Amino acid sequence: MRPQKYTDVLSREELAELKRSSDAVGLWTLDVNWGLIAAAFALAILWPNPLTILAAVLIIAGRQLGLGIITHDCAHSALFRTRWLNEFAGHWLAAVPMNSSLPLYRDYHLKHHQHAGTPKDPDRGFVKDYPVSRASLRRKFGRDLTGRTGMRDLLMQLKRFSFSKQWPWLAFHAGLLTLLTLAGAPWAYAIWWAAQLFVYPAIVRLRQIGEHGTAKNREDIDARLNTGTTIARWWERLLVAPNNVNWHLEHHLAASIPAHRLGEMHRLLKQRGFYEGYDCISHGYADVIRRAVRT
Repeated sequence: MRPQKYTDVLSREELAELKRSSDAVGLWTLDVNWGLIAAAFALAILWPNPLTILAAVLIIAGRQLGLGIITHDCAHSALFRTRWLNEFAGHWLAAVPMNSSLPLYRDYHLKHHQHAGTPKDPDRGFVKDYPVSRASLRRKFGRDLTGRTGMRDLLMQLKRFSFSKQWPWLAFHAGLLTLLTLAGAPWAYAIWWAAQLFVYPAIVRLRQIGEHGTAKNREDIDARLNTGTTIARWWERLLVAPNNVNWHLEHHLAASIPAHRLGEMHRLLKQRGFYEGYDCISHGYADVIRRAVRT
């Protein structure tokens, strides 16, 4: 008989262990993300050429998503064990640089968890048409990689701009430009915007497809049917799936489990047959794209 719930195959003790968060791991996650951003800028500044600049753009775009994932994990109070660290880091060190807000994001995102698999899901519009034709998917990524999606999103943000609410975002950009100018490379500031406008939207789209676009039945409340997980390779984790975001099915099963424990949860569930009979796991993001195309 197939297990109906993840609690059918995981003991109370195992779940208690999986749910243990760590301030040290949270700080390490922040250090890795900002360290990669700093290293990408340094690479382009110290050895400026088309290849190093392209590498910097790709790495920074992946870490811009990484900052979004940190905001997400802090919204669930799952990145740090200490509550105020979740609130402080999630807002000031992750959300603000991406012109976001932890409290506003939390209000929005928890509705997604509450209504996942129903028409009330606020994220439904991002994936409701998948699978799509190959030509349609090509057009979508074409809009992303030519900057049309990024410019559209930026203009929407600017239309809603309020200095009283978004001055921290302006302060971040002023600080970033100042640091790069002091390093003798004010031109490198353009790398941040190249990443956010031309690469970040494509990464976000790929993540959305992998999470819910490949689902077999988005109307069903069973996470194995309305959500997907992707087994990511090391370079995919670096560029398009930061901070364990690829374990999305496991996250929907138990949102309070820290992201760095979701891979362990996946292995336990797989060993005990929880996924048997369900086509909910993609093997790499090429497989995600394949599943996103209507045959």
